[in-house]
Amino acid sequence: MDVTRRLQGESTDPALSGRNPCACQPTTLDLGIVSVVPSPYQRDLFRALALRSDIRLKVYYLERSAPDSPWPEEPLQPYETILPGFWFSVAGARFHVVSKNPRPDQHQFLVLNSLTSSLSQWKLRFRSKSQKLLFWAEPLRPQSTRLRSMVQRLLTSPIGGVDAIVGIGSQAVKSYKEHWPSIPCFNVPYHCDLLPFFENPATFQGLKEEVRFLFCGQLIARKGVDVLFQAFDRLVHKGYPVRLLLVGRRAELDQILAAVSVEAKNRISYEGFFDPKRLSGIYSQAHVFVLPSRYDGWGVVVNQALGAGLPVICSDAVGAGYDLVDHGVNGYRVPAGDPDRLADCMEDLIAQRERIPQFGAASRRMVEAFTPDQGADKWSKVLLQLL
Repeated sequence: MDVTRRLQGESTDPALSGRNPCACQPTTLDLGIVSVVPSPYQRDLFRALALRSDIRLKVYYLERSAPDSPWPEEPLQPYETILPGFWFSVAGARFHVVSKNPRPDQHQFLVLNSLTSSLSQWKLRFRSKSQKLLFWAEPLRPQSTRLRSMVQRLLTSPIGGVDAIVGIGSQAVKSYKEHWPSIPCFNVPYHCDLLPFFENPATFQGLKEEVRFLFCGQLIARKGVDVLFQAFDRLVHKGYPVRLLLVGRRAELDQILAAVSVEAKNRISYEGFFDPKRLSGIYSQAHVFVLPSRYDGWGVVVNQALGAGLPVICSDAVGAGYDLVDHGVNGYRVPAGDPDRLADCMEDLIAQRERIPQFGAASRRMVEAFTPDQGADKWSKVLLQLL
């Protein structure tokens, strides 16, 4: 069976196709999920969950769109709803107040994907004993100020009362197990639709003339864009034929570019913000994907890079790097904030260009296990285990 058929969900395994593998157990799992915003990456997984015959799904969003991620708005599905309310800022984060109770107690299982809402805090602190409560999240983010640390401790203090924690990636699981070792912990990271990337893969055209590196994400210091520019500048000054493609919200780009040499600037191309449906086109033009974040709880752009058949160089602060990047096989992990190590790994692939398509092929094989159907199957198994 080829990769495209697997990505489209055509499988001989009834669990992966959404059918109940055991006719003698026609269990319907009533699942409610509270998330922040209709992210196109979460919605791929929610769509797969909604198609399963063993799950009855309802998704509650705290807001219609996020100001820092201007994704195109798409119609909500019948299982999706936007909760009424408003938000205010607490230590730089948005806290959502839900003004009308959506009756989440009706669900057999309730999954909270955010701590920063009145609904989540109420459910955590005054939970229904007849309902299984789960917390699904990326690793807790290190806080830079005393105030933010205090707010985080306040918001996370009731996590110890949930029935299970579902970490978004192995690093999240490791972190939550350290904090709450007695609570069952599962690993269900983001599984997104990669079919457009598999159908429009990187071809490595022009690789003999220059190596094209791609960054996709908000152009901000947290994503390590300044570190990437420092590493890239060193490659340019060594005379390597390289180009850097940038995709994402412009944000802090102009300020960070001020420290870059004129020679390096001439080899940096800002492509703008792309609708997720169009991203495969720019990925297919690249040779190597780079994500040197100072913190990234997961990083769906890594899934996409693997789907496009690209090697990935990411920092050790990128959650997806521990599940999707096998060091020396399909890419490299480097210390966050270290431009020298980043430049070394970029230079390694420039010097040994035959590794680039080899790493890329390994990337595609690795990400075959991260389709939305497979993510929905993992969720089904978690819920059945908690019954």
